[in-house]
Amino acid sequence: MKVTLQNLTKIFPSRNKKSGGEVVAVNDFSFTIPDGKLIGLLGPSGCGKSTTLYMISGLQKPTSGRIFFGEDDVTELSTENRGIGLVFQNYALYPHMTVLQNILFPLQNLKGVDKLTKDQMLERAQQAAQLVQIEELMDRKPSELSGGQQQRVAIARALVKMPRVLLLDEPLSNLDARLRLQTREEIRRIQKETKITTVFVTHDQEEAMSISDLIVVMRDGIVQQTGQPQAVYDDPSNLFVAKFLGTPPINVFRGQVKDGQLFIGNDAVLDTPGVADQEVYAGIRPEGFILEQNGPLKCRPNNVEVMGRDVSIVSTHEASLSPTLRSIINADSKIDVTGEWVRYSLKPHKVFIFHKDTEERIRFEVKTHG
Repeated sequence: MKVTLQNLTKIFPSRNKKSGGEVVAVNDFSFTIPDGKLIGLLGPSGCGKSTTLYMISGLQKPTSGRIFFGEDDVTELSTENRGIGLVFQNYALYPHMTVLQNILFPLQNLKGVDKLTKDQMLERAQQAAQLVQIEELMDRKPSELSGGQQQRVAIARALVKMPRVLLLDEPLSNLDARLRLQTREEIRRIQKETKITTVFVTHDQEEAMSISDLIVVMRDGIVQQTGQPQAVYDDPSNLFVAKFLGTPPINVFRGQVKDGQLFIGNDAVLDTPGVADQEVYAGIRPEGFILEQNGPLKCRPNNVEVMGRDVSIVSTHEASLSPTLRSIINADSKIDVTGEWVRYSLKPHKVFIFHKDTEERIRFEVKTHG
């Protein structure tokens, strides 16, 4: 089911009654979610991602704009008539019911042509339980389940009505790190098997990038960038997106473009053909550094963190916006950080420059050698 969001805006009255005013939670959001894809809505707390999800679900009505499921305008439809499955952050299971009863619950309210016999309901519940691999837990109560198992029950309950669209609101935030990894792989598997169009809300960029077909990065109610996760990481449209995606985060420096070269401090570190002379922010991905004895970028080394396959060299630079910066170097490289300086050359496609005032990306032609 293709989902089209057309100029969605949601405005709430200000919580501060004295000052009045309004809060624009989502501002003119337009996006088409292709049929059968998993979309990650991503951004910091308060960016409008959950509000967007609630508007798709019908729990909140947009102030303006339209929502289409396929060709159907569902903007005015109630939640129960939209054909959606919704999984909340806190699972929202009924504590007094067994797993089976929780999964069956949405089917018991079906009316008219959708109404099912008892046998049909049980069959649907079994199919949903099988899909999320909880068949052996059907007689247990939620209090007897781990967080990961409760999450699976919530997903099974959302899937049992065979929804047109599946909506997941921060579904992994209450799980520990190991379970989170396992459950996100499960969600991806389930989505691929069912081919249900799925919207996944998270503030965890690693989570979104690992399982989404497309990501939508939001900030202050405004879409910053959309695209395939790797493409957005490799080609950020502004400094916010560059900083938000990536672990460890991108290293940001105060820089200057002069005579077609990027200067960080007093060092000319990269050719930037076609860029006018100006002050800029320069972002360098941690994997964008090459250890080189006479490299143009000079940093003061602090320590080396061993990460197995790679090592992270932690260093400082007076032009860096953060106290330390990190470069990821292959562990097989000969690494000597005992001197006063560690020197790097840079991989041009891992270096981005941004306008100092607007923080928008300034593009330049990347020269590749050889």
